[in-house]
Amino acid sequence: VQLQASGGGLVQTGDSLRLSCAISGRPITSYIMGWFRQVPGKEREFVAAVSWSGTNTNYADSVKGRFIVWKDDAENTMHLQMNSLKPEDTAIYYCAASDRTWGTDERSFDYWGQGTLVTVSS
Repeated sequence: VQLQASGGGLVQTGDSLRLSCAISGRPITSYIMGWFRQVPGKEREFVAAVSWSGTNTNYADSVKGRFIVWKDDAENTMHLQMNSLKPEDTAIYYCAASDRTWGTDERSFDYWGQGTLVTVSS
């Protein structure tokens, strides 16, 4: 299983950005999919997740109401729409997949993409 994240870039405060994560090797419906982010020198933190079926989602409090996560099963791709971006959203964003359990702990995610950098300028 391979994950490929894309869509990062440099934007200004208040702008929007959409990240995508393409999965190959198995159908995306086999996995709980998640987004995590990490600022250099800090621990990686949970951002959002979407269930196998796509009907359940979960968000970190810091992004709730601003970010939307969903899957396109036909394209085997997960997306993260990020709206009203803030400088504190600046980080490397990683997509991940889990075939084990629903949760926010990165230890339950077995497969990881390479990360895509999001920079929000003030």
